[in-house]
Amino acid sequence: TPCRASRAQGRPPLALGRSVGFIPQKEIVYNGLLPYSDRLDREATELLAEIKANLCRAVLLRELWPGVAFWSRKLFSFLKLYGRRFSKEDHVLFIKLLYELVTLPDLEPHMMQIYARLLIQLLKKKELLSRDDLQLPWRPLYDLYERIIYSKTEHLGLIWFPNSVDHILKALIKSCRLYFPASSTKEMLDEWRPLLCVFDMVMQKAISNMELFLPTIMPPEEHSQGFQMWFEELMNLWMSVQNQPSWEGHLVNLFARLANDNIGYVDWTPYIPTGGPGNPGQKQLTCLFNSIASFYHPSNHGRWQSRLMRLLQRLPASVVRRVHRERHAEPSWITLVPECQRLTDEDLQDFTRSLMGATLLAMFSKTGSTDAAYALQNLALLTPELAIPPVLEKTYAAMQTLTEPHTLTATLSCMIGMARSLVSPNNHYPEGRAHVLPLLMGSLPGVDPNDFSKCMITFQFITTFTTLVPLVDCSSAPSRYSDLSEIEKDLCFASAEFEDFVLQFLDRCFALIDSSTLEQTRDETETDTQTHLESLVELGLSSTVSTILTQCSKEIYKVALQKVFNFATSNIFETCVSGRMVADMCRAAAKVCVFVYISGDELDKELLWNLQLLSEVTRVDGEQLLKYQGDLERILCVCVRLRCKRAYTLACNLLEHTLRSLSLIYPTEYRSTSGDFDSDLPIRDWGRAGDVAALGVSWHVPSQEEEDFVFQLLSHLLHPELQRIKGHISGDQPMSRCDLLQSLAIVQHCLLGAGSILPPLDGLHVSDLVPSMVNLGEIKLHIGVHYGKKTEKQPCSTHTQAVISFYHILEHSEDDTKSLFVIIKIISDLMFFRGTHKKEFDSRWKSFTLVKKSMENRLHGKKQHIRALLIDRVLLQHEVRLRTQTVAVCEIKCLLLFSVRSRAQNVLMAALGTFSFSYRDLIPRILQLLSPQHTTGTQQQFKGALYCLLGVHSGVCLASTRDWDCVGAVWPALVCCGLSPSMNLEKPSIGRLLDDIADRIHRQHDTIGIYFTGCVEIANEIAQSENPTPCLEAPSKEEMKEGQQRQRIRNLFFTRPVCIYVCLYFRPWKFEHMATDLLSLQLRDDHPLPPDAVLYFTQSLVHDSISIRKVAILAVAGILKQQKRPVKKVSVKPSDISGIEEEAEGVCVGDREGNRWLQYDSNNLPLTQEQWDSQRYMEKTHCGYYSWPREMMIYAASEKPNDDLPYEEMSEGEKIIFEYFSDPEFIDQLIEFLSLEERKGKDSFNPRRFCLFKGLFRNYGDVFLPLLWPHLEQLASDPHESSQRCVCEITAGLIRGSKLWSFSKVDRLWQLLCPLIRTALSNITVETYTDWGTCIATACEGRDPRKLHWLLEMLMESPLSGEGGSFRDASLLYVLQGGLAQQQWRVSELLHRLLAYLEPKLTQVYKNVRERIGSVLTYIFMIDVALPHTRPTSSPHVAEFVTRVLERLKPLTSEPEIHNHVHEENTQETDERTQAVKLLKTVLKWLMASAGRTFTTPVQQQLQLLPLLFKIAPVEIDESYDEMKQDARTCLSLMSQGLLYPEHIPLVLAALEEMAGSRSWHARFSVLTYLQIMIFYNLFTLLSVPAEVLRIRKLVMQLLLDEQLEVRDMACTTLSGLLQCQFFPLDSSLQTQLQTLSQTCLPKARGELASTGTSAHTFPSPSHNLVRRHAGVLGLSACILSSPYDVPDWMPQILMDLSDHLNDPQPIEMTVKKTLSEFRRTHHDNWQEHRQCFTDDQLLVLTDLLVSPCYYA
Repeated sequence: TPCRASRAQGRPPLALGRSVGFIPQKEIVYNGLLPYSDRLDREATELLAEIKANLCRAVLLRELWPGVAFWSRKLFSFLKLYGRRFSKEDHVLFIKLLYELVTLPDLEPHMMQIYARLLIQLLKKKELLSRDDLQLPWRPLYDLYERIIYSKTEHLGLIWFPNSVDHILKALIKSCRLYFPASSTKEMLDEWRPLLCVFDMVMQKAISNMELFLPTIMPPEEHSQGFQMWFEELMNLWMSVQNQPSWEGHLVNLFARLANDNIGYVDWTPYIPTGGPGNPGQKQLTCLFNSIASFYHPSNHGRWQSRLMRLLQRLPASVVRRVHRERHAEPSWITLVPECQRLTDEDLQDFTRSLMGATLLAMFSKTGSTDAAYALQNLALLTPELAIPPVLEKTYAAMQTLTEPHTLTATLSCMIGMARSLVSPNNHYPEGRAHVLPLLMGSLPGVDPNDFSKCMITFQFITTFTTLVPLVDCSSAPSRYSDLSEIEKDLCFASAEFEDFVLQFLDRCFALIDSSTLEQTRDETETDTQTHLESLVELGLSSTVSTILTQCSKEIYKVALQKVFNFATSNIFETCVSGRMVADMCRAAAKVCVFVYISGDELDKELLWNLQLLSEVTRVDGEQLLKYQGDLERILCVCVRLRCKRAYTLACNLLEHTLRSLSLIYPTEYRSTSGDFDSDLPIRDWGRAGDVAALGVSWHVPSQEEEDFVFQLLSHLLHPELQRIKGHISGDQPMSRCDLLQSLAIVQHCLLGAGSILPPLDGLHVSDLVPSMVNLGEIKLHIGVHYGKKTEKQPCSTHTQAVISFYHILEHSEDDTKSLFVIIKIISDLMFFRGTHKKEFDSRWKSFTLVKKSMENRLHGKKQHIRALLIDRVLLQHEVRLRTQTVAVCEIKCLLLFSVRSRAQNVLMAALGTFSFSYRDLIPRILQLLSPQHTTGTQQQFKGALYCLLGVHSGVCLASTRDWDCVGAVWPALVCCGLSPSMNLEKPSIGRLLDDIADRIHRQHDTIGIYFTGCVEIANEIAQSENPTPCLEAPSKEEMKEGQQRQRIRNLFFTRPVCIYVCLYFRPWKFEHMATDLLSLQLRDDHPLPPDAVLYFTQSLVHDSISIRKVAILAVAGILKQQKRPVKKVSVKPSDISGIEEEAEGVCVGDREGNRWLQYDSNNLPLTQEQWDSQRYMEKTHCGYYSWPREMMIYAASEKPNDDLPYEEMSEGEKIIFEYFSDPEFIDQLIEFLSLEERKGKDSFNPRRFCLFKGLFRNYGDVFLPLLWPHLEQLASDPHESSQRCVCEITAGLIRGSKLWSFSKVDRLWQLLCPLIRTALSNITVETYTDWGTCIATACEGRDPRKLHWLLEMLMESPLSGEGGSFRDASLLYVLQGGLAQQQWRVSELLHRLLAYLEPKLTQVYKNVRERIGSVLTYIFMIDVALPHTRPTSSPHVAEFVTRVLERLKPLTSEPEIHNHVHEENTQETDERTQAVKLLKTVLKWLMASAGRTFTTPVQQQLQLLPLLFKIAPVEIDESYDEMKQDARTCLSLMSQGLLYPEHIPLVLAALEEMAGSRSWHARFSVLTYLQIMIFYNLFTLLSVPAEVLRIRKLVMQLLLDEQLEVRDMACTTLSGLLQCQFFPLDSSLQTQLQTLSQTCLPKARGELASTGTSAHTFPSPSHNLVRRHAGVLGLSACILSSPYDVPDWMPQILMDLSDHLNDPQPIEMTVKKTLSEFRRTHHDNWQEHRQCFTDDQLLVLTDLLVSPCYYA
């Protein structure tokens, strides 16, 4: 490792070892390039020692907050500043410590997120730590995940998680799973295999857990403990399941990850084609892109577009990643791809070829060209010789056309991505570099003042190319060098044009500027500020000019500079739009400063223009400015005091730029190669990457003279202004508002200019903000500036003076807003400004990443960026350090006077975000303004204080800080402020504010932790680690005791929820709502709520206000959950119950002897006490279907259930609830409220109320039943929607709550419930049937069916009795279905009974009953699945059912066509045919319902019904058809979309061939439509069986010769579709066959033709010949229509052949005309290209055809 580490650092190994004493894991290289890099080593070591010491101290003292939180944040910023600059041992220790912290069981969610983010950061570079260095146990992480994602109490409001928690947890697991031990795979499978029950929701959980947790990166020798344990099992499951269940995506992701991590170690061939030897995967890929290419054409646009584009964008990127890994990655511990499996150059060429067609079409897509550009950038890295030329061709073409500007923008944006590959001297595509100059020259016309987007993309294009290519004229080189290749010689000669290019470009820019002066672009009336577009153009212009001039050689630069100088000095520009652009150009050009002097009395405009020019020109290297020191000072002193506002603003800018140039640290040049361009042969540097180790950055560091000049300027300009402001305040020399504003402006710009040199703000430190036993001091970083003795000339007190004087102005001039805004800005700069602003910094970081992405070389990696980009990154690293400089909290008074102004609040919020813990200082002051005792405040102050609590949109929200002390102060204050004298609810704004605060608290509130436990061992290890040794001693015994004591006190203190409810009863209603809301947030699952709160919520259940009732319902449900008594569970062995030992080997899934005891068995139901006690119950439905869990826990049956809680044993809270619910009046009121209608027609079953009742009956048994029962009976007999809903909620709660009652109680309950449910179901209505469905489904969910036998048997009593009409029948079936569906595979006996009951009744007359039966049948047969290792189910089988149905459909199958004679009225007819039609209608409903829901499609059974469907289905889509025909049509379309396995294909084709010989042409027509869909859905499966492809071709050709015209037309369409997706090739045999057909002779005279209709069929009739001839023509026409966007070689000839048939009899003539006009329509866009494919004679004929009179005839 030592040499590897040093190679990464680019320093000699010796020095490195000496300086630090350990080998750093991975530093940030850019730190070594900073001008003060020598001091960083020591600084980093000290900081690391401090972090280690304080972190382990905080953990040992059990002080998670603020100690551990604070120092882990510091560790985070350490990573940002120095990278992973610590030893491997430390790295492992940090990770272990944080892993333990994250997985602490009672950690509050927000802290968990902080640690998780840091842990992800530490684990990011996986090559640094191998699996031998680090192992993490998977169990704690899984427990955490389970606790949070599948939280049992979150829905009851007992715990609140932040929104991002899922996302962060998943990211954390992804980073950790690499280090799970080898044995973990087996443990995980044991845990999740029992959950694999396809019918259950829990399947989703099992598969997504596998996707997240299963480790796939392992050394090959561990594979047998890794993926080999699950690969085949899951793969077979995936292969056999259809209809995309919700978990399939997770499974595919898991396979994708496995494939990517183990290339060459997994055998995929039995399942899917992959790359590798012979490369079958590539063939499929080519086939895929051939068949979907036309979807990429810009004229096709639809929902599918974004997905196809994503595919196109990601494929090349992933291939680049793989090639990088195989050829260029640094070797590390992760297993390499075996040689034989690597991609060869040939593979890459095939890959590019298969994608290029689609990509070139996608370039011009309507959604923009970004995806295509990204794809092309990656393809150009892989195979430049294939990817670049076609794009170049299109680019040149686009530069020549004027009519289609969008093609130019598209092609240029693609070229920008490929620039790097085009320019670099690459062995694959050397001729690419010759294109640079023609491209640059050709792009110049794009600088066009009239087309904004074209202008911007051209700027970007030119910038990109000139950054990569030094603009040096090397035309003399060939005479000096002898070793040049031909291409290099050509390049040298071509480079003579560079000078022309630069000068022409400047001319274009001057024209652009001339056309954008204010006078030209604005009317008199408009504003004189810039528009947004102009500012963008200005940005583009200045960056392009500066790039070009940076990259010029000296000679070209001089010429260009002269030109710019002449332009700028010979014209005077207005200072708003064009002036800014010119000034920018001059700034770019000013490396040699040229000054123009002015005295103050010249023309106003000219003065302004020259000031502006000067202010931009001074943004150059500070040393240059020293030459003009005196002049600058003179100008500034005069101009700053000018009266005109515009003039002094410009002068202030000049001042700021001058100061910044002198005092900041920045790189002075950004050329693409270090050193000058005079060196070696410049053309060899084209596209060269910068070398991090030898960047050679030249920095500007302020020298002594420069600093002196800065302070001199400040004393001349800043001091007098501060004196003036002082005078104004003391009243000696008052100033007018304008003067004050001017003074303030000067002060502000001085601070902005010299901010980085001035010492930071210092004041009294605020002590003891946070009680902590750990040092919470901030860290100081060196940023290359010494605040030395020089500052004495300008006393430190300036800052403080300034601040104090500003407060005075604030107090006395509240209405002078302009000055106030400037003051607020100054104060914010004093607090935060250290040379850059956060906003600027963020946007620069963003643009850096964008440029990096567009120019990076993903293939070679290793930071091969261009030099300018690397320099930029170093500067950003310097700025990161500036930004991380934090200052300890200083006393900042009077901020509350700000509270009127929203800008001030923003500054305040930023301050809170920057200074840790400052909020604890502020909150008391803000709350003072809100308290009722504070009587002097104004309403503005009150509102301001509320705003401060609300906080900025995304920043800190004081009202919801995660700190108990503050919550304890703020929340009660919010509730009490209703009594404050300045509170006024009439003002809507205050009402809104309070709502916003409450809403914000609600959204941001996460549960705050109470109990803390520690992880001590790791902390001790850190305390003893070396290199650097922690700088503090480990805490002593006494301190640790005190820490635990504090922790205990804190835990006790936190458990008292904030006492809000003291003041609940005499508030305005708004505050009562707010208080109730806030109180409900205090419920937690680790501590019971105090009795008085329980009392309050129980009383609120019958509160007058509906919103308070809603909160109370959820809260009481939560309280009941808190009070739930633990139930004893025992572990059992399944084999003891069933008496069957299941063999360990081989998975056996589904209904088997071993899980028979779980099945519902009506002969063995628990009807008596003994039977009830002797049976074992398993409540969870999925258990035992796939495999048994390692340890099966069931509720202990042995103990007597303690049914009734005696009153004496109840806790305080339980007694309160008990008393209220035993009070008849309370119950009356409660039921009355619960059965009210809320929103008419919108109400539905409310799960929260269900939870409330479930909790009541679970905790208290049936004590409350006698009181509730009369109400229930009354509600059940009332058919109104709201009453029925209320019964539903209570019934479901009762049934679920009685889960563990004793037999006698349950039995009594059902004696009452069954009649009740019967009554209610007899009153069922349209509004309530869904509620009853939900009720029964909820009641049966997760319950053992044997315990519910009363309910199930009751529902099974004749659902289709016919009493109460069809609606009631349908509803009863729906309710029954709800119950049975929840029980899935455990009620096979009931399913059999139901099927036997339904079969005779399948011939229903009513449509709604038929539809419901169809749906029920789907559920009955759903359990009959064909999954791997699954035994035939004991539930009903589809095959037997279909056989029985077909028998009953006999009368229909024997008829040729089926018309629907049956009318609904005469229901008495019982002849077989009518019954058969009715039966068929129901069967169709079943087929439609089951198409999307079953897991495996029973193909054979469907095929038996196919012929029947073909007979019925109509051809046209017509609404007037009856239901049966419509349904048949839908069924066909659904069946054709099904997935086919190879073994099914012959069966389907045989059925289709049989139908194609049918007498009905409708059936033959439908065969074609079925075929089209089926082939496109199963394209690859069919192509894998060549024999079947031939059968299909034969079938289509047979139908092309059909005597019915419509069938022939359809066959033509089908043929062209098959050719277009290349299902079979258009080979010569097919062409010959079609041409022969089309040349069939026809009889001469037309008259003869007409009479043949009647003649005898003794010889082949002429009409038969006509059909053959038409078939041939249709076939040729299909060929032409099959390639709508290009002209293949065979097309011209076929077009000529077709044209011969223009005068044939109908329908041939019609076909030919249609085809020609279609050809014309699709080829019209690119006709210029397509012309090239025809000979001159052919073109003549074509032009004749397409525009001839016959075309219009």
